Amino acid sequence: MGCTLVIDTSFGSTVGIVGREPIVETDSRTHVEKLQVNIARAVEEAGLAPADLDEIVVGIGPAPFTGLRAGIVAAKALAFATGAKLIGQNVLDPQGEMMSNVMEGHRLFDGIGFLEHVPRPATRPAGADAKTRTTTMTKSTAVPDETEEREVGRHVTLCVNDARRKQLYFSLNHGSISLPDEDAAERRWIGMDIDYPEHIVERVNAALAEHGERDGVDYIVDVAGHGAAKYASVWQGLRALGSVVDGSVLDAGKAGLAAFAATALSRELRGDRTVPVEPLYLRRPDAEVPNPLKHVLGHTGADKA
Repeated sequence: MGCTLVIDTSFGSTVGIVGREPIVETDSRTHVEKLQVNIARAVEEAGLAPADLDEIVVGIGPAPFTGLRAGIVAAKALAFATGAKLIGQNVLDPQGEMMSNVMEGHRLFDGIGFLEHVPRPATRPAGADAKTRTTTMTKSTAVPDETEEREVGRHVTLCVNDARRKQLYFSLNHGSISLPDEDAAERRWIGMDIDYPEHIVERVNAALAEHGERDGVDYIVDVAGHGAAKYASVWQGLRALGSVVDGSVLDAGKAGLAAFAATALSRELRGDRTVPVEPLYLRRPDAEVPNPLKHVLGHTGADKA
């Protein structure tokens, strides 16, 4: 990974150079106004010039209209001016990567408060004899044994982002999807969409029933992302509810910034299908181009000169 700048405006704004703490704006009323200033500040505080950037990873949603396009436009302009490679990344997949990372016992997100309650493998040193291994999931961090790996394999992540209007953007992933496209597709149980939380529960339960019957596994759903806590009572309708994490990978400081960029850059390294750097709205805009006026008495309109 070279010098990588991350820009995301899917929920407030996050700007940062990978390896350093990001600049985060949570006020949706001002984050667009501060975006250019924060980009310049992030680059300068890293001791860099814009020309030093190798890659720019930009969040492409799904997110509401307000603000999302501003981040993408800024990233495109900067990439054009500097020659940096521009890479788009949806904001839902990294949520699943974050949850898998934590439950598999990796230490990247140690000390992140909103993840403290997510279960981790029981403490044991790498290479410990199988007879001495603890087989319950705890909040400690270690290498999982075979039983723990099966327990981790029962977990699927409902990745969400607040879509406002009592709706959520969401996807349902089983484990890490940092895999070639065909393999990743098998782990996407529900692709990115927008819906009301009650409908999401129905759709997730249907997916759990289908995969559970096929695999002989009682799957557990963890919910992660902005808006997760807002609908905590609704998640009680899930067949088996695990952790509810009301936070994004980009709320996890420089660790989250690195994870977000790594999800995007890993696609490039694998040579997967290129993701268009265009906003994912998943919802029709409020303002639409009106249909042409109906012809009156067969009149077809004036011919252009």
